[in-house]
Amino acid sequence: MPRIVSPSKPDTGGEKGIHVLCEKPLSTDLGEAQPVVATAKRHPELKVMADFSRRFDASYRDTSEEIFQGKTIGNSFMVRSNTCDLRDGTGFFVRYASRNGGLLGRWDTSAPPRIEELSDVDNAVGMVEFWGGKIAYFYCSRTQAHGHDVFTEVTGTDGKIMVNVMPHRNHVVVPDKLGMRNEVPPEYWQRFEDAFALEANEFTEAVLKDKPVPFAT
Repeated sequence: MPRIVSPSKPDTGGEKGIHVLCEKPLSTDLGEAQPVVATAKRHPELKVMADFSRRFDASYRDTSEEIFQGKTIGNSFMVRSNTCDLRDGTGFFVRYASRNGGLLGRWDTSAPPRIEELSDVDNAVGMVEFWGGKIAYFYCSRTQAHGHDVFTEVTGTDGKIMVNVMPHRNHVVVPDKLGMRNEVPPEYWQRFEDAFALEANEFTEAVLKDKPVPFAT
């Protein structure tokens, strides 16, 4: 179920005895999201899951295992992550923003003016400090010239892990007088296509075989 119909549809689906897989976020308003959680608790026989594609991506799953099981980097204390989209001149992201929440602050003065009317932006940074002093730094952008660029770095006391440092659309590299070049995925969907498929398959398996939904905790 796409985010555009959330959060009332997941709540209604649960009350009608329908298993629900919903695109995150359930809502940008806590008051709207809570009824969905309450409905899921009233119907433990149903499978209800809000997805996050990176949890089903092979590289991010390997990273999780390295951090939490292998203890490869010791105690992690900082996460740095960016999600940067290819600049879109069609106005699609403005329409998308009207139904899917916003970022934090506008930097690019050449962006469509309607973005301000939606209280959204085209470039933003945010920093979160957790209990115990751990820190997360986020950068979001809709104005990249080279393509979709998703990068994550987790730093710990014994080292760090980096995911997708140099984005690649495929395994083709072109060496020429300009150097070593490769294409970059143009959109989020190309980067996480396999993750979306795995997510749907694992949710379906949970329904058909009555297993816990992935990452239920």
